[in-house]
Amino acid sequence: MTSTQRSALEQVRASSPTVLRMAELFAGAGHELYLVGGPVRDALLGRAGNDLDFTTSARPDQIERLLRQLSSAIWDMGREFGTIGCAVTEPDGRKLLIEVTTFRSDAYSSDSRKPAVVFGDHLGGDLLRRDFTANAMALDMTSGELLDPFGGLDDLQHAVLTTPSTPELSFSDDPLRMLRAARFAAQLGFRPAPEVVAAMTAMAERIAIVSAERIRDELIKTIMAPDPRVGLNLLVVTGLAAQVLPELPALRMERDEHNRHKDVYEHTLTVLDQTIDLERRLGGPDLIARLAALLHDIGKPRTRRFEPGGKVSFHHHDVVGAKMATKRMQALRFPTDQIKAVAKLVELHLRFHGYADADWTDSAVRRYVRDAGDQLDRLHVLTRSDCTTRNARKAARLRTAYEQLEWRIDELAKQEELDSLRPDLDGTQIMAILGIPPGRAVGEAYKFLLEKRIDDGPLGEAAATDALRTWWAERN
Repeated sequence: MTSTQRSALEQVRASSPTVLRMAELFAGAGHELYLVGGPVRDALLGRAGNDLDFTTSARPDQIERLLRQLSSAIWDMGREFGTIGCAVTEPDGRKLLIEVTTFRSDAYSSDSRKPAVVFGDHLGGDLLRRDFTANAMALDMTSGELLDPFGGLDDLQHAVLTTPSTPELSFSDDPLRMLRAARFAAQLGFRPAPEVVAAMTAMAERIAIVSAERIRDELIKTIMAPDPRVGLNLLVVTGLAAQVLPELPALRMERDEHNRHKDVYEHTLTVLDQTIDLERRLGGPDLIARLAALLHDIGKPRTRRFEPGGKVSFHHHDVVGAKMATKRMQALRFPTDQIKAVAKLVELHLRFHGYADADWTDSAVRRYVRDAGDQLDRLHVLTRSDCTTRNARKAARLRTAYEQLEWRIDELAKQEELDSLRPDLDGTQIMAILGIPPGRAVGEAYKFLLEKRIDDGPLGEAAATDALRTWWAERN
């Protein structure tokens, strides 16, 4: 261990008055207390964090009594797993989230989605059950000693992922660890040892016993990592992606001998990379934008056709892809608002190409804005990222065309309040002018006026009233 790493561990142990007090309380009650897992790993890597995970010989009721001397903000949703948590505010204003868990040695049965929790009596058994050696180190909160029975520090220094027990036993106990391997590859730049990759490949189907919610959460962490391409590639080559996100490996379509279409899988990962590069336009890392980039072409395998003359087409892959994205995200239990946002982006990702090929009228620009709705900024990012051509002239033409489109949107927005595109008359006014009660006809009239607003721009109340009366007369 380097002097810098030793200093980092000591800082974690000594820099928090609350943590020092907690260590005294547990020691005074005759219990062991260790900082474990991610906080130890991150301290050794020089990464800061405000979440602290501890393990102890104390049982849950004893943990709760001790933590109540530190904080009134206690939660015990994980009591059945031996975990009690609390939130504290340090004198300097820092907020800490602390979780303390009884020594455990749990495992999955062959067909269970929930582990059988068994409380242990010593640290060794607790560390043995952890996912990777880099997370199986413990810092004694009393002595400051680093306990590293499985060589985690050495693996950390070589950026290698190995398991405390055999990979087969580790992944059998908790199959979600296979997805964590991909996450740590994307998040920390670690590479899985060959035996870990082999076990992931052989045991990929075992991930089926894990709940969709836990799989979703790991996928999100991988996608939101600094380098998701690495983690996603690992999921694909081991066969895990075929189990949890089959639309991704399906993009590796067999290419014909004439190479008449680009590698859609590599194109997709490049679009994801380019989306990440443009996220500053969205204010920072953005899950919806990354998911849309990852899923924007998943309709291509189902729509590929070899046309006369040697061309390949993917007609309507945007519409098909939006439906597929919805179905997959529903299966993974994503929130409805996120599903709708991603599906909208997938469905609209080709719309810009009509602009690049021909000048759009103002009404076409308004429709583009109207259809994108609150996803317009993300659609800008996705459309720009979707250009992966190596043809410099074509890339420059597309870039110029999109810059022009964004400029026109900005100019129209200044004139017409495009962000809140509405007809010149509201429902109450429509009913008063036409002398009709609430009902379907009011909705049809509103839709007519909205289309009129999009086609012709702002009309003003008088012109809109005349147009409404003419439409109503013709309709009847």
